[in-house]
Parts: sequence; C-alpha cells; structure tokens
Amino acid sequence: MLVKTRDITFLAAGIALFVALSMCLRVPVFENYYLCLGYVVMTVYIWCFKWYEGAVIGCLGVILYCIIGGLGFNGMPGWAVGNLVIGLIIGLPIKRIKKIERKPMQVLAAAVVAVIAAFAGILIVKSLIDSFVVGQPFPVRFVKNTTSFVSDAFMIVVSLPVCVLVEKYAQKARYKEEP
Repeated sequence: MLVKTRDITFLAAGIALFVALSMCLRVPVFENYYLCLGYVVMTVYIWCFKWYEGAVIGCLGVILYCIIGGLGFNGMPGWAVGNLVIGLIIGLPIKRIKKIERKPMQVLAAAVVAVIAAFAGILIVKSLIDSFVVGQPFPVRFVKNTTSFVSDAFMIVVSLPVCVLVEKYAQKARYKEEP
C-alpha cells in the first residue's frame, strides 16, 4: 500500500479542521460541556473516504485540541481512544449502509450505528480509561460522561445529512486525477 502525498495532506487537513472547529465554534450545551463540532469532520471523513482516517482524525484531533486548548491530560486519553472506537464501529458497516438506495434510510441506519458507536466509545471506553486515569469508580465516570455521550452522539447524527450532501464533491476534490 503506497501512501500518497495527497492522502497525508487530506488527513492533516482533517485533523486541523477538527481542532479548529472544536476550538473556534464553541456551542455550550451542559454546564461545562460544549458541542464538539470537530465530530462533523470526523464523520465526513468516515463517510466519504476511509473509516480509519476519520478515526485517526478524531483521535489526533482530540489530542491536539487538549494540548493547544490547555486542557492537559485530564480526559484526553479516554476521549482519544473513544474516538478510535467510534470510528471503527461506524466505519465497519458504512459500505453496506451506503448501498441502501433511499437516502433517508441510509441516514437512519447510520444514525443508529452512530449512537451505538458513541455509547461504546464514550460511555464504555472513555469511562473505563477515565476511571483508571482519575481514580474514580467506573459508575461515577459513566454518569459523568453521559453529557459527553449525548452531545457527541448528537453531533455525529447531525453530521450524517451533511455527509450525504458533500460526498460527491469531497470525493471529487480528493480523488480527481492528477495532471
């Protein structure tokens, strides 16, 4: 497998967009929690390109967001690994989902998978890792991460219609023949 410069560039652009959207457009939802608009980028990459690119964008984007944003180590490992899990769970059935002829049914099927992915990635994986890092019992971290799960799942589901709309243009921009 040969990695092209264009692939690396698109991956780096995705990570940068994840960080920029997460930092610059902060939409407050719950007490200290903001909608992570970086999930739009992660979801578009999973849908339009390769699932593992979306997962890497989610993971590395969170790490950079935490470092640049001064959030430090707290929550970062769980969130980063959780995003890898989300990318994997959404990415595995995405080809089958995209074969569904009716677009609303595609989005509905992907939304169900996205909620399951966010549950596994945020409420299970992130809570387990946070429990170990912070030293709190798993049930406490599970409850504390509920707001993250709700808002992250919401962002991924809201991103799905965007994915359907931009897919053709995104693929053309990325995979057009080079001169």
